[in-house]
Amino acid sequence: MRWIDSLPWTSVAIACATLGLAPFVPEPHIWEKLRMLASGTLARPVDIFDLLFHGFPWLLAGAKGLRQVARRG
Repeated sequence: MRWIDSLPWTSVAIACATLGLAPFVPEPHIWEKLRMLASGTLARPVDIFDLLFHGFPWLLAGAKGLRQVARRG
């Protein structure tokens, strides 16, 4: 997991802002897919792939943040 620690926060933030929120109009895919997941309509493989693809930067940021907090404590 050292590779997560070695990633600069700026790169993670840029990934979240671009890939994590793309496309910006009419709404980010991650938001659309999370709504589909909550309503139970996330069933097509392409939608599941989209959720994983656009959610990965956010999961990476969360993992990096948790590791940083754990190292301090």
